[in-house]
Amino acid sequence: MHTSITRQEIFIRFALVLVCAGFWRGELNYFSFPLLIIACLMDSGLYRLHQALKLPLVQAIVLLCTLLLVGLLWSELPDHGKMKWVKYFMLLMLIPFYLLLNKERMPWAIGGLITGYLLVLGLGVYQWQVTGEQGIALLNMSYLSFSAMLGAGAIVSVGLACMSRSVPLAVVLWIVAIALIYVQFHQYGRVLLLATLMAIVLQAYLRYKLDIRKFFGIFAAVSIAAGIFAYSSPAFQERLLLVKSDIELLQGGNYSSSLGYRLAMWDVGLHGIAERPWTGYGTGTPGRYFDTTIQTYKNGLYKDLPAFQKTSHYHNDWIEIGMHIGIAGLLALLFLYWAWYQTFRRIGLGLLGAGLVSYVFLAGLTDAFLIFSRMPVLLLVITAIAMRWQQQKPERI
Repeated sequence: MHTSITRQEIFIRFALVLVCAGFWRGELNYFSFPLLIIACLMDSGLYRLHQALKLPLVQAIVLLCTLLLVGLLWSELPDHGKMKWVKYFMLLMLIPFYLLLNKERMPWAIGGLITGYLLVLGLGVYQWQVTGEQGIALLNMSYLSFSAMLGAGAIVSVGLACMSRSVPLAVVLWIVAIALIYVQFHQYGRVLLLATLMAIVLQAYLRYKLDIRKFFGIFAAVSIAAGIFAYSSPAFQERLLLVKSDIELLQGGNYSSSLGYRLAMWDVGLHGIAERPWTGYGTGTPGRYFDTTIQTYKNGLYKDLPAFQKTSHYHNDWIEIGMHIGIAGLLALLFLYWAWYQTFRRIGLGLLGAGLVSYVFLAGLTDAFLIFSRMPVLLLVITAIAMRWQQQKPERI
């Protein structure tokens, strides 16, 4: 029987596709996210809000965002520059997106996500192969963001491969993962690459821990592939030389390097948290604290660093949150990681959840990963689709 699609339904599907395919270009989010909220309201989202609020992951996100808002009470006036902390509120997009998904709309969301990912991947590979440049200039995407999306794709592929009952499909997914890792080896994101490999090894261990021989076989295969990719990658070799150069600069007391800058940021950040462990310095203040403190901290050892790189964040999710809102923020972040994994475990996708959450955790040790504007959106979209997909399984014939 033919059923006509209403204009409202067309609008809702358009909003879902736009979010899933368009979030790679940051400016589009100013348009697509409001559309997503409007679509949710049109779909009686307010009356179903309790469905989303029952989810531990949504509760964790709401808690973190609430604490950041409360932190404004003891914060100084916001800086005139970019307010990076505002990006934490992008996590709230999970609520309307999750509420809008159903059986009929799922193909549109999945299609938009896969299409967008493949287009971005194609652009990144083209720029790497043809121009020899990192990242994607057309999308204003840095090499870090591009490397992060490659890692996320590889982890999802491995997670699905480990859970697949079809051997041919599992082989195809492993090939996809290896191809993505190969491209990632040719980007400059060293820590993101390491986080990807560690997350994949964790997934393989969780899947084959009862068959230790098979696990060691996969571990050996991944290690050999990684060694070959590293040897054949000029970008990887260049970054290794850069690490050596950074260490030499540190030995000379010079922190004006990628490694040295992070160590200085973490040193000052931990010092700041120790001074105000309970409240932090207020939402939006940590950047100013760093620029002020380094003038006298350790006799001005780091005072010249703003000339090397403008202060933006603390290159660590834990320190960044702790500086904003103290111990309460750290506990909220811990709750977020736990709830994210539990979300996957409860729907029978614990392997995928372990890989993705460990990836977010590891990447967040050397960067403020949760305010990488594209990556949290990508991972939350994957999470919402996974939840709805599993919930609909009993309905499928």
